[in-house]
Amino acid sequence: MIEYSNVLGLKVGVTSINDVCETVVNWCRERDSRYISVSNVHMCMEAFDSPTFQNIVNRSDLVVPDGRPLYWFQKIKGHVSAKQVRGVDLTLALCERAEIEGISIGFYGSTNDVLSDLEYTLFCLFPKIKISYIYSPPFRPLSKQENKNVQIQIKDSGCQLLFVGLGCPNQEKWMGDQKDILPVTMVGVGAAFDFIAGNKSSAPKFMQRIGLEWLYRLAQEPGRLWRRYLIQNSRFTFLVLKELLFK
Repeated sequence: MIEYSNVLGLKVGVTSINDVCETVVNWCRERDSRYISVSNVHMCMEAFDSPTFQNIVNRSDLVVPDGRPLYWFQKIKGHVSAKQVRGVDLTLALCERAEIEGISIGFYGSTNDVLSDLEYTLFCLFPKIKISYIYSPPFRPLSKQENKNVQIQIKDSGCQLLFVGLGCPNQEKWMGDQKDILPVTMVGVGAAFDFIAGNKSSAPKFMQRIGLEWLYRLAQEPGRLWRRYLIQNSRFTFLVLKELLFK
């Protein structure tokens, strides 16, 4: 039974990569329709500002703490066994288990170039992995017919584990819409496709440990990420401190 902690309204699981992998393997064998949200500060603040989105995330079969601050918050709240579950690390761990267990996987999101590099990298790492579905959707909402076609293609592919890389909040909304329609386990992993494909570089381990991975990413993409990190991180820190001190 997974224990949960409340992080600004989100029900974030107190778990580990190994535990998540075991859970996902069981779900894939059962062919259930489930989805996992990989939560960081950005997602917390999107959910804090939008009750509708918060409900979508909380409807996830599991929410895992991708961001270091969420992991620290769980520790402070007394969850001794809390672990950080980074989206990139989780994706690679699940791919490794999928190769061992013979689970068919798929990828939905990003660009054709990134997906091509991603597929090459994964075959180099896991030569026997079964990739049965890859699709780069257009950068716009799909029509009803297009979405139906995607659902048919995913079902026909035999995919059991689908990684979704549309970015927050789009990927969580998409997974929520597919719940109980697609007989797969979906995992929203954000920019993990780019990192594994080698199109973006991960922060050094010491920056990850001290919670400065966001600063490394901000230096890489300041124009796109400045608002998310400088404003939303500050709001998150204020709200968490307020909750810890006054609740």
